[in-house]
Amino acid sequence: MSNVARSLLSSVLAFSLVACGGGGSSGTPPIGGGGPTPSPTPTPTGCGLAAQQDFADRVLNEWYLFPDLLAAANPANFGSVQAFLDARVAPARAQNRDRFFTFATSIAEENALINSGSSAGFGIRLAYDTSASRVFVMEAFEGANGLAAGLDRGSEIIAIGTDAANMQTVTSLFASGGTQAVVNALGPSTPGTTRVLRFVQPGGAVVERSITKTEFSLDPVSDRYGALILNDGTKRVGYLNLRTFIVSDAANQLRTAFGQFGAQGVRELIIDLRYNGGGLVSVADTMGDLMGSGRVGQVWSRTVLRPSKASENTTRTFRSEANAIAPTRIAFITTGSSASASELVVNSMIPYLGTSMALVGGNSFGKPVGQAGFDLAACDLRVRAVTFQTVNAAGQGEYFTGLASVVPNTCRAGDDITRPLGDPREASIAAALDFLGGRTCTAFTSANQIKTAGAMTEGQRERIGLDLPDREALMPEQPNAAQRDNPGLF
Repeated sequence: MSNVARSLLSSVLAFSLVACGGGGSSGTPPIGGGGPTPSPTPTPTGCGLAAQQDFADRVLNEWYLFPDLLAAANPANFGSVQAFLDARVAPARAQNRDRFFTFATSIAEENALINSGSSAGFGIRLAYDTSASRVFVMEAFEGANGLAAGLDRGSEIIAIGTDAANMQTVTSLFASGGTQAVVNALGPSTPGTTRVLRFVQPGGAVVERSITKTEFSLDPVSDRYGALILNDGTKRVGYLNLRTFIVSDAANQLRTAFGQFGAQGVRELIIDLRYNGGGLVSVADTMGDLMGSGRVGQVWSRTVLRPSKASENTTRTFRSEANAIAPTRIAFITTGSSASASELVVNSMIPYLGTSMALVGGNSFGKPVGQAGFDLAACDLRVRAVTFQTVNAAGQGEYFTGLASVVPNTCRAGDDITRPLGDPREASIAAALDFLGGRTCTAFTSANQIKTAGAMTEGQRERIGLDLPDREALMPEQPNAAQRDNPGLF
C-alpha cells in the first residue's frame, strides 16, 4: 500500500493533494505530509490510450470527492486522458466544485518542479490587459535569463520574433489569434528556445534582446523582496512575499523569514500571495506553525474525504517551530491567481484572528478542495483527482466563490506594476498597511469572482484566475506543471 501525501497543488488552477501510488507507482514524492492512504488501483496492461483512460476511470470511481457528480462517458469518444477526465467531472465543474482541478500530468515533469523548482523558460511571469491587448511582466525570477536581459516587473513586451527580421507586434498577434497566438509566438517551454523580444522598461527605454530559455530554479522567497521589514510610522511590519508552495525548500525559506521577523519583534504581517497558485500542503502547514506560537496542539486544518473514505479523514494541529511568532494582525494580499494552498493558510487563520485579519487586493480564486496524485509509472502518467476538502478549526471550508465570502475584512486595491513588489507605496501593500494601521479602506465582495475574456476558451478561462478586473495571467491552453502552480510563468 502506498502513501498519499496531503497536498493542494494549484495552478491557477491545477492543484493537488498528492496520493502516492495507485497503478504501480514507485513512490510519488511527498507533496505535503500525512493524509489518507489509498488502496492501489490495479495497473492496466500497456500504455495505450485505452489503458490510460481505464486507469483514470478507476481512480475517479474509487476516490473522487464528489461521486454523485461524475458523468458517464465512453472513453472511445475522447482522444486524450484529459478530455476523458473533463467529461467525467463535468457535473462537478458545472457546480463550480471542480474547475479543471482534475487533470493528467507528467510524473517526471512534476517531480522536477517539486524537488528543485526546476522549470525551463525566460523566468518571467506575464499578464495581459484584456481591454487593450497589452502584455506586461508582473514578476521576473532571479537566476533566469529574462531578468538578466532587463525584463522586470512593469516591463511591457511589444513585439516577439524568432529573430530580429521577423518581429510581430503583440497587437497584431492578439488580432490574429488572441492570447494563444501570443503564447505560440513565445515558443515552447524547452531549453534552447530563443526569441527576440522588444520591450519597454518601466523607465520608458525601449530594448530589444535575444533571450534563450534555460532551466532555472524558481526561488519561493525572493532574495530581493521576499522578506522585508517595513516601517509604518514607528511600527515595524513584516512583509512576506511567497511566490509558490510547490517547491519543497519553501518551508526552510519560510523558517528563515520568520526568524528575521521574530528577531525584529514583528507581530503584524503583510503576507503577499497575489500570484501564488498554491502547491504543497506541507509548506502551508509549516507556514501555519510559524504563525502558531502559543497554539501548539490546537487545530490548524482538517482534511475531509468522500463518505466512503471517511476513515481516512485527518486533523492537522499546530506544531512547534523554533522561529514561530504570534501575530496580532495580518493583511493577506490576494488576487484571483491566489488559490489552493494559499487559501488554506488564510482560511485556517480565521478562527484565531477573526476581525484582526483582512483580505487585501481582490478576491481569491476559490478552491477549498485538493487532489491526490495516482501514478501509472510505466507511462509517465499522473492523474490528479479531486479527493478531499480542507476546513478550518471552525469547520469552515465553503469558499468556492473565493475567500471574500468568509474573511471578516476586505480592502480593495490594485496591483500596481509601476512599483516593485515590497515597495510600501505599491497599491496593495499601501492598502495592507492602512488596514494594519487602523486606517480606512474600501471593502469588496465575492461577487466579482469569475470573469471571462471572449478570446479565451472555456478551459483557459477556468484555469487561470484573475489578477485585476482588467488584467489576466497569460496562460497556454495546455499549461505545464510549473505553469499550473505559477500562473503566467514563461
